[in-house]
Amino acid sequence: MQHGIDLESYYDLRQLAAVSVSPDGERVAFTAQESDPTADEHRTGLYVAPADGSRDPHRLTRASSASSPTWGPDGDTLAFIAARDDDLDRTRGRDDEGDKTEETNEAESDEDDGDDGNGGDGGNGGDGGNGDEKPKPQVWAFDLARGGDARQLTAFERGVKEFDLAPDGDRLVVAARDPTEEEEEYLDRREDGGPIEVTRLQHKRDGAGWLDDVTTYLFVGDVDADGADAAEFERLDDAYGAGSAEPLAGLQPAWGPTDRIAYTTCVDDDPDDSGAYDVCTIAPDGSDRRVVTDGSLRCASPTWSPEGDRLAFDGSNYDNWYEPNEAYVAPDEADADVRSVSAALDRTLARGAAPRWLDGDTVVVPIADEAWTRLAVCPLDGEPRRAFSRQGRDRTITAFDMAGDAVALGLTAADQPPDVYTVPGAELRENEAGGPTKRLSALNAEWFDERADALPDCEVVAYENPDGEEIEAVVYYPADFDADADDPAATICAIHGGPMSYDAPGFRFDVTYWTTKGYVVAKPNYRGSTSYGRAFSESLKGTRGELESDDVIAAMEHLVDEGVADPDRLFCTGFSYGGITTAHAVTRTDMFAAAAPEHGIYDFYSNFGTDDNHNWHQWEFGMPWENPELYRNISSITRVDEIDTPLLITAGEEDWRCPPTQAEQLYVSVRKQGVDAKLVIYPNEHHNIGTPKRATHRIEEVTEWFETQEESVADANERSE
Repeated sequence: MQHGIDLESYYDLRQLAAVSVSPDGERVAFTAQESDPTADEHRTGLYVAPADGSRDPHRLTRASSASSPTWGPDGDTLAFIAARDDDLDRTRGRDDEGDKTEETNEAESDEDDGDDGNGGDGGNGGDGGNGDEKPKPQVWAFDLARGGDARQLTAFERGVKEFDLAPDGDRLVVAARDPTEEEEEYLDRREDGGPIEVTRLQHKRDGAGWLDDVTTYLFVGDVDADGADAAEFERLDDAYGAGSAEPLAGLQPAWGPTDRIAYTTCVDDDPDDSGAYDVCTIAPDGSDRRVVTDGSLRCASPTWSPEGDRLAFDGSNYDNWYEPNEAYVAPDEADADVRSVSAALDRTLARGAAPRWLDGDTVVVPIADEAWTRLAVCPLDGEPRRAFSRQGRDRTITAFDMAGDAVALGLTAADQPPDVYTVPGAELRENEAGGPTKRLSALNAEWFDERADALPDCEVVAYENPDGEEIEAVVYYPADFDADADDPAATICAIHGGPMSYDAPGFRFDVTYWTTKGYVVAKPNYRGSTSYGRAFSESLKGTRGELESDDVIAAMEHLVDEGVADPDRLFCTGFSYGGITTAHAVTRTDMFAAAAPEHGIYDFYSNFGTDDNHNWHQWEFGMPWENPELYRNISSITRVDEIDTPLLITAGEEDWRCPPTQAEQLYVSVRKQGVDAKLVIYPNEHHNIGTPKRATHRIEEVTEWFETQEESVADANERSE
């Protein structure tokens, strides 16, 4: 029996989050997010599967979320972060031969041949020794050879943020906050509803809230010290977090083969007023700290070479966010000679992409390449090259890891959420000479079997903007839509955020929901997008509004000219920078029957200092009191009198990336002019849609807004006939 796509379908989906390959390349661990409608929360389960696809994935956790899957050197220890209750009576795990322990009778296995996460651990872990009702995230580990429940490795009072295991498997390094007595007293007052007191320039971070002065340090301890607290770990006093990015970026510790620990932090004198984020290394006893990079880059994801003498990492120019993120390599030395091994590609690393070493002389990274995320092989001596072309242009990479001779990928297509695949490492070494791709998971097999005939078709469409440049849009069509035979369809222009981002063909629930309701959905990669090289992205530098609006409007005009889109039923929406562009677009055209700017900024002048991106705005536009005309020009609110399009405006109540006051300004301004508008604020929400109910509510609100305005247009057309 075939089913349509309704909003309740969202709750039945699992969405791949991360993959991690065991050191010997024999196993792949991965996490996948699902929705709990009763608790109204997302939970992320931990799975493990043989890399050769010989057995179905086995689920290791269920009642709580798991993140950061990390293998021990033996390939049998699998550690992760979770906030789990002490008294959880389910056991988890099974041994290497497949003998099931108590929980595996309840756990699901995913079929081999079947065929986007949030989530804390859902209330499932030791209290961390803090006495709070809610457990704190700690490090846990399964012994997959022996089976049984995961063992708690840490019990830090305020939880653990990140970790890595030592190459000997006997120690671990964790990143954790360590307040002084005075800071502890302040935190207690805050928990009791006391006033917020801020002394640092970076006074808040979206998702982290109001910031305090508590420092995050690296700690080193023994794996065998079950549930050890900070007193049983050695704090590395010279390895601490600092900088405007640290609350979200973290320290990213990585323990190398030569018994040194790499991490990232800002070492500038005024770290909150700097975009630098350096790679450092330190000995496990806290001695011999080396600052590897020179403060000219914003670095992330340091990864050790097999010999442990070099590091690869993601680096970008924080003074020009439009330049591509590149794969850099440096020796483990202070003030090292740092060089890019991917620059010749003129492509940015995919967001969140951590470099991996194919061997001691070659780095592999996912790159953004013309509406496509694919792999690139970057020799230390030689030219980088694109690899694994048989991935196909209809699929894009969402997750990546490699070890041993196994490359694990999350691959998605328009009609398939991401699943886990493996590719032999030889394919990357020999450039298309590897063996078959193995599919390890089928996270949504039943969901898709029931809805196969309702899933969209997709293509990348090229068109010309007003300046004569070729722009691409990823366009999704209702199943069986035929532009040559069918009437033009109602069409939604869904604009990506960033702007330093890009769209690629892949599964999105909101897009799928809209196409099953008959909409065509177009996602333009407007100027400023990052998968077309530096010049294309950098064309937006120092401006806002005109170029990207021109590209968005041109996309819709092209679809109208091609007979795909109905000119009377065009709609526009976008989240974050997509919301910013939506607002700019409706000041420049009346082509849209309705629009929905979501979580955007509409007055950059009044926004300065109220969000968490003051450094970015300063670097790109200068100070608002020094360049007031520029700030007015890049703000859609200055042309609000040009808006006639009905607007649905949304915001998160605690969104510190695009504060809710911005949505209020736009809403009141258009209502004062008699424009039909609605304002939706999500309580306690940051720059995100955090729960399943809100995720479905957001889709429902936008859809109903478009449908209502579509009916108004139809009624007006009837009256004019």
